Amino acid sequence: MNTERKQEKRTGLKGLSRNVVVLGVVSLCNDASSEMIYPLLPLFLTTTLGATTQMLGLIEGIAESTAALLKLYSGWLSDRFGKRKSLTVAGYTLSAVTRPLIALATAGWQVLGIRFLDRVGKGLRTAPRDALIADSTPPEARGVAFGFHRAMDHAGAVIGPLLAMAVLALSANNYRLVFFLAVIPALLGVAVLLAGAREIQPVQHARRPSFRLTLFDNNFRRYLFVILLFTLGNSSDAFLLLRASQMGVATAFIPLLWVFLHVVKMLFSTPCGGLSDRIGRKRVIITGWVLYALVYAGFAYCNAAWHIWALFAVYGLFFALTEGAEKALVADLVDPGIRGTAFGVYNFAIGLGALPASVIMGFLWQRISPAAAFGFGALLALLAAGLIVLVRVPRRAAKSA
Repeated sequence: MNTERKQEKRTGLKGLSRNVVVLGVVSLCNDASSEMIYPLLPLFLTTTLGATTQMLGLIEGIAESTAALLKLYSGWLSDRFGKRKSLTVAGYTLSAVTRPLIALATAGWQVLGIRFLDRVGKGLRTAPRDALIADSTPPEARGVAFGFHRAMDHAGAVIGPLLAMAVLALSANNYRLVFFLAVIPALLGVAVLLAGAREIQPVQHARRPSFRLTLFDNNFRRYLFVILLFTLGNSSDAFLLLRASQMGVATAFIPLLWVFLHVVKMLFSTPCGGLSDRIGRKRVIITGWVLYALVYAGFAYCNAAWHIWALFAVYGLFFALTEGAEKALVADLVDPGIRGTAFGVYNFAIGLGALPASVIMGFLWQRISPAAAFGFGALLALLAAGLIVLVRVPRRAAKSA
């Protein structure tokens, strides 16, 4: 703890540090780029390229699982060599230069390859970036710091679809032009990162960082298991957009629906992160997961377009409650010298569940019904919410977890 306090003084930390603010701006730019593409991708795949919903699930599952595997490796690297910023820069740069290649795709397998490369970039940057945020923030402000970062990320996700809608309106629904132009905000984010972020040397841990779970105690391993269980029922949001289309939301309004979701996330992520600092991470996470179960049950039985808008509003609140709190709890449960590895393992657990989650969703949707697919996700969310109470809060983080 003494070492952490010295780091806070070195960064001049009062509330949000320079690194937290800079990384928030970078995420805003990167997500503006990503979300110019993502809301249109399901329709582009299924209509323009003729891909099936099972193919959609496979693409998204492989993409996210790839990112998760590399998050594990990059987190370990950032602990081993003390290089958080350089790995973060490499990851954002790779995504920036590969993402617009979707504009050249003529088949689903090509989109799979491009999404794979994009997610390699995400895998390289995420764990070192999250560890850098934790290194730059005192324990009592981790919730609000991670909440702020998520809010900025979602602000970019608001800007991106609006830009996409403007391009579509001016170009007679030219999806490929939107995908090409997405490189501009992504490269701007890389420039901000290079100029603004400062490297912080991670505290050395008594044991050498490794990929083995024995590096962590049983308590943290229980947390990982619960996260994995929840993720098995948390499939790609592409299915929610597809459900919206089925329920009568016009194609022209799909990007607007995506903007609406991220407006809710943006507005509530910072205060919900701060709430976890005050009343405890687990309480906030459990509330979010219960909301998730209710939302998925709603998607199973909705029958009108206005239902979709209401469900997306509550779905955004679920994200605000859980995203920052889950990451802050990772930092609370492990020692500073292995934070990069811990964030890597945490994200790996999420990615490990992402592939089967999206594949199962696509299978249940196509072979049984959308109601069965959403019901499966709701059930696992409730189970995870019950099991997270078994995760103990260490004394050093009791006030914030």
